[in-house]
Amino acid sequence: MQLLISSAMLVELQQLALDAAPAETCGILFGEDGKVSGYRAAQNVADDPSRHFEIDPAILIETERDSRNGGKPILGYYHSHPVGPVRPSITDAESAAPDHRIWLILNGRDAAAWRAVEDGEIYSRFDAIVLDCFGANGQTVEE
Repeated sequence: MQLLISSAMLVELQQLALDAAPAETCGILFGEDGKVSGYRAAQNVADDPSRHFEIDPAILIETERDSRNGGKPILGYYHSHPVGPVRPSITDAESAAPDHRIWLILNGRDAAAWRAVEDGEIYSRFDAIVLDCFGANGQTVEE
């Protein structure tokens, strides 16, 4: 499995992470078949947004409803770790449902993609997936 995202969109998300620091930024990723087609920024309503994130439940419910009614399919979520690695935390694992959705974690510089699963390799909740970017002409980054 891989997550494919445009380099321009990844730059936008990294800027959101930088702009939100020291708080965590968060939002919803749209797309299908591992390809991000868009995102929706959401307010971080966590009690301590510098250490945790919680997508505004009203935005989450509205977006889930829209998706079920033929709107953009939800691929997963993004959030930032302003002062930490782009690896899920134990708190992320405790918050994640094993729904196979993608979690993109950014820190303003680096990014990594994870899939929320039952019995994952990270805290029994996440498996790492390849993060790949494509440019304006649709080309992907070679490893």
